Amino acid sequence: MNKKLAAALSGSAVLMLVLSGCGGDDSDQKADAWAKKVCDKWQPELKKIENANADIKRVATESSKPEEVQKTDSAAFATMSESYKAMGNAVQEAGVPPVKDGKGTQDAAVKGFESTSKGYADLKTKMDGLDVKDQGKFAEGLKEVAGGLDAATKGGKDALGKLNSGGLDKAMNSQKGCQVTTQSPAQ
Repeated sequence: MNKKLAAALSGSAVLMLVLSGCGGDDSDQKADAWAKKVCDKWQPELKKIENANADIKRVATESSKPEEVQKTDSAAFATMSESYKAMGNAVQEAGVPPVKDGKGTQDAAVKGFESTSKGYADLKTKMDGLDVKDQGKFAEGLKEVAGGLDAATKGGKDALGKLNSGGLDKAMNSQKGCQVTTQSPAQ
């Protein structure tokens, strides 16, 4: 059961890998400057999300005790919630991006990251409420938590999609702060 949760959670890692594409020859200095403001603030958050996903995968083994899974996953969800909130704040603080409908792009991205932040906070609450004393109830609870991951990550995926479709993809992908290192999935 824990492996299913880990597999579902690794989908959230994919959310961040959207930004790890190759940079292009974007000559738009304003877009690059805006992207740098955002990506410089995103880098530590992306690293925290990557580490939280790694922690979840680490405890997602048959030998992990429910208490350890609960504690680790709860802490990871809290970290992800805080990181996505910080990412939305970075987009807000960077100002309106210099693209067509920049204000709409910014507002949609901030709203999406806030939605994912809330989604992970809700998953943390669910994880904290699981009964670790009853293996059957705990396993059922993990299924519910794993089932909520798509909804939790939808806002962040939509936010990245809006930024990319808004014309910021090349500028953001060329920034080192928006690039994450990919690790081989744990089997």
